[in-house]
Amino acid sequence: MSQSHQQPALSKCPGCDEPPAAGDLFCGACGYDLSAVPARPGDRPTMAITVPPTAPESPAAPESPAAPVAQAASAASGAEAVRWPAATETDSSDVPAPVHRPSDLPGTDSGGRPLAEQEQVQGPGAAAGQGAPVGPGPAPVGGPDTSAVPVRHDDRAEPGGAEHSGDFALAAPDPRTAEHAAAAAAPAAGGKVCVACRSGRVDPDGYCENCGHAQPRERDHMEQELGSVAAVSDRGLRHHRNEDSFAVSSTALPDGSPAVVAIVCDGVSSASRPDEASAAAANAANESLLASLPRGTHPQQAMHEAIVAASEAVNALAQEPAGAMEHDAHRHQNAPACTLVGAVMAGELLIVGWVGDSRVYWVPEDRSRPTARLTEDDSWAAQMVAAGLMNEAEAYADERAHAITGWLGADAYELEPHTAAFKPDRPGLVVVCTDGLWNYAESAEEMAAAVPADAQEHPLRGAQVLVGHALDGGGHDNVTVALLPFAVRPQGAGSACETV
Repeated sequence: MSQSHQQPALSKCPGCDEPPAAGDLFCGACGYDLSAVPARPGDRPTMAITVPPTAPESPAAPESPAAPVAQAASAASGAEAVRWPAATETDSSDVPAPVHRPSDLPGTDSGGRPLAEQEQVQGPGAAAGQGAPVGPGPAPVGGPDTSAVPVRHDDRAEPGGAEHSGDFALAAPDPRTAEHAAAAAAPAAGGKVCVACRSGRVDPDGYCENCGHAQPRERDHMEQELGSVAAVSDRGLRHHRNEDSFAVSSTALPDGSPAVVAIVCDGVSSASRPDEASAAAANAANESLLASLPRGTHPQQAMHEAIVAASEAVNALAQEPAGAMEHDAHRHQNAPACTLVGAVMAGELLIVGWVGDSRVYWVPEDRSRPTARLTEDDSWAAQMVAAGLMNEAEAYADERAHAITGWLGADAYELEPHTAAFKPDRPGLVVVCTDGLWNYAESAEEMAAAVPADAQEHPLRGAQVLVGHALDGGGHDNVTVALLPFAVRPQGAGSACETV
């Protein structure tokens, strides 16, 4: 509501010094606008600051915590400090200030006791605001004994000791105490412990029952090392799930010599359930190779059969009932699809097979020797280069470059497994990867530069470094790489790889 203010009476006009008539808004002599004269301030008399005579101290007067500060200010100015009246216990509406007691608030404290019990623990007078003092200092004489209240300090020294850091006491129990450690060490049968609080159990939906933290999915980051082969797969920085998959294994040929297998699959994101497609393909191809190689099947023929088996496994996903696709209801329900690339080291041969745009690179141990890419992409860019319509740089710079022309899936035009056999004449490293890696190291020279120098001896560490290289570059896609060190004795000059 607006308020009107009464114009103060003036003894004389500010313009001509003539006394105006009562109630005039303008001077009758000069016409001065009397309403423009500012209102006179209210009565706020100035208090004289004088040095008072010395007064005897009153021993009975209590001293407030701010008294030393006020006395110091008064002594510094040599003047008497203004004695403000004590504040009342009511607010501006004359309503008494509320007093909250522990019993007014439902729940439990950090020690698990009902809040109503705190009044008893703190002793009489706690409800009236006379509990333990806040901050350092001894407890009042006759006050409550707070030594029984369990607290923890964030340093190893005892409170008040020489090495005490002054940190605030924490009323919450230490999650590393025996009680919580026992809960973390003994999860329910078949259950998992939360990666965030390390004490709560994870419910079937993937959330902690204690802190509610969503648990990382198993496929977000996977690592595996098996003898002389290692693989790492990561979700990347932009995708909401990891649609890549891999399988690494080893077996023995009929003569007892070892055979090492690495399969890497990349789910087609535009298809339904690409994560399931890549996992099914990798597992099927790996199982096929482990079954055929010990029987004496030629590794190149075994790779061909493994790709066919992987294709059949992916095709079978399209025959599942529609209920299996409920978690992907936001996607167009087309056939699951993925790409596949694999490598087999058997005897003196290196066999590679692929469908799609995942790749295999050869990086010699002697980095002065030439590197090579051992696969050709089933992609729009590769077709443009093969037809002579574009060079490789132009084709892969086009936005259509990664449109694949070959994949595993029920809606593929036709299955055309590609296989090739090589006989390296010197030791080196076989890099099997998805485009989530080679997008950041496309040429063979760039890939060789990204491979760490000790990857031959430490393949898992090398795979981790390559995944980190892709993530540092932006991590726009899922990243999967498998490294297979190939050890042979040098046989003289020649190319790094010879096609059989």
